[in-house]
Amino acid sequence: MRRASALLAVLLLAACSTAVPEPEQASTSGPVELRTVVTLGDSVPAGTACGCDPFPALYAREQHATDVNLAEPGSTAADVRAALPTEHDVIASAAEVVIMTGANDMGAVFDDPTRYRSAAESVQADVTATVAAIEQLRPIPVIVLGYWNVVQDGDVGKATYGPDGVQNAADATDLVNNALQQAAAQPGAAYVSTEEAFHGDDGTHDPTGMLAPDGDHPNAAGHAAIAALLPPLPG
Repeated sequence: MRRASALLAVLLLAACSTAVPEPEQASTSGPVELRTVVTLGDSVPAGTACGCDPFPALYAREQHATDVNLAEPGSTAADVRAALPTEHDVIASAAEVVIMTGANDMGAVFDDPTRYRSAAESVQADVTATVAAIEQLRPIPVIVLGYWNVVQDGDVGKATYGPDGVQNAADATDLVNNALQQAAAQPGAAYVSTEEAFHGDDGTHDPTGMLAPDGDHPNAAGHAAIAALLPPLPG
């Protein structure tokens, strides 16, 4: 019995010594490279007045991508176009570019409705040129976002502008959104509306609960709603 037990122990030791160890994942896999989403535009994508992660950060996180947010509060469509050459390298390596601009162009002429159309035409020309320049640099998807309102909205907007001003705001917003939609009608580009997210399917929903106290910029809920509108990254 002692000889049999000793023989069994030798066989078990031999089996353990010849077992093939499992490969170590860390030694065979390289670092994971995250794709980059570049955002251009104004104070909305910049996250002004929110105190939260703005929609570009939320979207990039959901897509397992890196957020490069180049949006600048106060910038116009012409500013975005003019800054493009200085952002050459980061755009050249991007998986997608998101553009949200034009509200400040319309806000600058808000007190003079006779200038709305010409301001919207300028926005269209600048955004069209920006999208074309990105396409020429490198064919990548470009998302052009529209606005729910180019000025204050909800309770703040009603108190600030009155009925006539609220209608003017709607008119200015419609014009710039149409301009942005036309600018996005190029190869590789797409237009995404934010109107229903803030005003509902029938356009009558009060967006106050999705806005910061200034009535002009989205709060955390508003940014989350915008991020949810953006399509999945290709590939």
